[in-house]
Amino acid sequence: MDQKDTALEAIETARNTGKIKRGVNEVTKALERGVAKLVVLASDVSPPEVIMHIGPLAKEKEVPLVNLVNKEELGVAAGIGVPTSAVAVTEPGDAEKLIAQIGVPEEKPKEEKKPEKKEEKKEKPKEEKKQDKKEEKKEKPKEEKKPEKKEEKKEKPKEDKPEKKE
Repeated sequence: MDQKDTALEAIETARNTGKIKRGVNEVTKALERGVAKLVVLASDVSPPEVIMHIGPLAKEKEVPLVNLVNKEELGVAAGIGVPTSAVAVTEPGDAEKLIAQIGVPEEKPKEEKKPEKKEEKKEKPKEEKKQDKKEEKKEKPKEEKKPEKKEEKKEKPKEDKPEKKE
């Protein structure tokens, strides 16, 4: 029996003797709360971004994760008449042995990357900044300021409108 069949059997058994959560939102909540014992995802979810967050979350919480072929199979195993994208077993009941067979996927040891240090810009003290500004002012020749003509807004006299007689 492969992992997918074991996962489906675990869901069916937990549905009858324990508790399961159906749907992406409920599965996410179960993972975040730490009550999920097994998570099963459908691989034909469109768009895949809908379930993309569940994998890393399951890995973080060290919960076994299984990807199935389609949503229909997962919906049938969960006991609902419609396809579902995700199912989580929260209370395994008699499915404990099956979940133990699936187990937590082993993580590959990651190489530690040392963050590269970027050269930090050293700020000049305020005094030096002031001196630099003074020097720049001395170097620039003073430009003659030409007076700008401001257009005065002339108010148009309001024309008297003849009053309408009723």
